[in-house]
Amino acid sequence: MTRVKVCGLTREEDVDAAVDAGADALGFVVDVPVDTPREITVKRAAELVARVPPFVTTVLVTMPTRPDEAIELVHEVEPDVLQVHSDLAPGDVAYLRSSVDVPILKHVDAATPAVARRYADVADAVLVDSVDEDGAGGTGRTHDWERTRDVLADIDVPVVLAGGLTPENVAEAVATVEPFAVDVASGVEASGGVKDHDAMRRFVVAATERQRSLHA
Repeated sequence: MTRVKVCGLTREEDVDAAVDAGADALGFVVDVPVDTPREITVKRAAELVARVPPFVTTVLVTMPTRPDEAIELVHEVEPDVLQVHSDLAPGDVAYLRSSVDVPILKHVDAATPAVARRYADVADAVLVDSVDEDGAGGTGRTHDWERTRDVLADIDVPVVLAGGLTPENVAEAVATVEPFAVDVASGVEASGGVKDHDAMRRFVVAATERQRSLHA
């Protein structure tokens, strides 16, 4: 069954609504060098992470230039998973993975999905996302799902699909790629950093119902 991550949460009510909608994971954006309405402070992230109930995974999303930056954030926020959304080299990711007690999710630019193979041995999962010129996600742009599927068909780590996903297209994305999980941010927002609760519910249903029908 495809899992669902809702990313870029900034408010308590949106955290609660995402949990109620059935999201498997919630993402919190901290310490990124880009202008985004989804970024929150370390203190705020720690508060929202602590609010999430058991059995829902919390994900710290950050863009470190050095492993030690991410290590410090993990200690302060205490997430279940660390998402590295920057271009750390595989060796740095390996060092980071050995230095924290949480799994590492490494982003890969959808324009070059084969790069994911470089991280297959040092990360616990890879996230294929459409990024802007600064390397940030949340662009609202889709990418070539068939190419992603073909390039990563035999990769040895779980693949998380992101980039322009919405309640209207996520079923098609799941059917095409059959990823381990899908990740959404702007596609379920009422405005920047503010989630649309109905859209989150529809997204989770569309992502998971399609997968059930494929394996019925």
